[in-house]
Amino acid sequence: MNAATPPWYADGRFHYGVGIEDTFIPQERPGHRKLDLYELTQHYENWRTDLALAAEAGAELIRWGIPWYLTEPSDGAFDFRWIDQVAGEMDRLGLRCVVDLMHYGTPLWLENSFLDPRYPELVARYAGEVAGRYRGVFHDYTPLNEPMVNAEWCGYRGAWPPYLTGDSGFVRLAMILVEGMRRSQAAIRAADPAATIVHVDAGFQWEGDFGSARPKEFLDEWRFVMTDLLFGRVGEAHVLRPYLLENGAGEAQLDGFAAEPTVPDVLGINYYPGFTRQRFDAESGRSLPVEAGRQGLLEQVRAYAGRYRLPLAITETSRPTADPAEKIAWLDDLASAASELRAEGIDLVAAFWFPMLDMFEWEYRFDTRPLDDFRIQFGLVDLVRGPDNRLQRVRNEAYAHYQRLAKRD
Repeated sequence: MNAATPPWYADGRFHYGVGIEDTFIPQERPGHRKLDLYELTQHYENWRTDLALAAEAGAELIRWGIPWYLTEPSDGAFDFRWIDQVAGEMDRLGLRCVVDLMHYGTPLWLENSFLDPRYPELVARYAGEVAGRYRGVFHDYTPLNEPMVNAEWCGYRGAWPPYLTGDSGFVRLAMILVEGMRRSQAAIRAADPAATIVHVDAGFQWEGDFGSARPKEFLDEWRFVMTDLLFGRVGEAHVLRPYLLENGAGEAQLDGFAAEPTVPDVLGINYYPGFTRQRFDAESGRSLPVEAGRQGLLEQVRAYAGRYRLPLAITETSRPTADPAEKIAWLDDLASAASELRAEGIDLVAAFWFPMLDMFEWEYRFDTRPLDDFRIQFGLVDLVRGPDNRLQRVRNEAYAHYQRLAKRD
């Protein structure tokens, strides 16, 4: 890109992308199986086919992640042989990769995962190594996918390493993750000053109160807290500053974040029409998914546009169903909603169908049932297990519909 050429997110067009599900939780313990979605979907064996399917679908962009735990198998020893092949093939196919540097999991050698005091330094070292090696091949980076979900599953629910729980666990993880993102973005910029940073946030919407300590008014602000911290918005007047301080955040660290905002080029929002919105069920004590559909997407994008005023991308959306007609209907809703939002003047620049392939739900980690019991039919491409145990890639009718949309715009 020369000085006269605008970046892709400022060229006035709407861009279509796809994604390959890339959750990596390699740590095992009794009752907790390894969770590597590249392994479970057989992407390691089929990556050339998967990239070809993305390119043939007409996607300009692809969200694809590097498994840090395999790329740095021991402290400071990097092995980029596989990544080199994938990067070269993406370049050949003309796929612009938004690189997920961190999709939840840390390397096995990193003692106690995110609680290792060197985590922010080491994740930044890794980010800088990748950005430097692939300068001119990869141009776009997400330092940490869905930091809110990461802090919740690792720090509030205690489901993933380092298995902290409650509000104090959440806040402790939040502060560490934000520091890691800040340092990673700086390392990427140092290695490749022209790199684009795409921050990816998990969108949440709530109905009802989730207990007296978590009323809807609290949750409606809490969903933004990771992005607010990173963007330096948690000053003295921020409504959640007392919550953060009461649960272990330090005044000096909050002030440091506020004094040096870390702002990306593009803000990504992950939205799923069937479960981004949650309702508290008093009888079971659990949250239940609520269908929010097209209207929920409009509300979500408008909320982020009004709050942050950055170029926006819908970095994950899809409809998990065995019926391709329902996926096609969501593609049409997505396209029409994007047109409506852009007509309002909102700087919505892209949407990614994520994941392009079917995936296996995270609950597989906590169970003993066979893998296929956990398949979720998210994909434009179905995963069909053959008699040889290989997962065949079979395009469904929604693939062709996506193709028409992507090649039209």
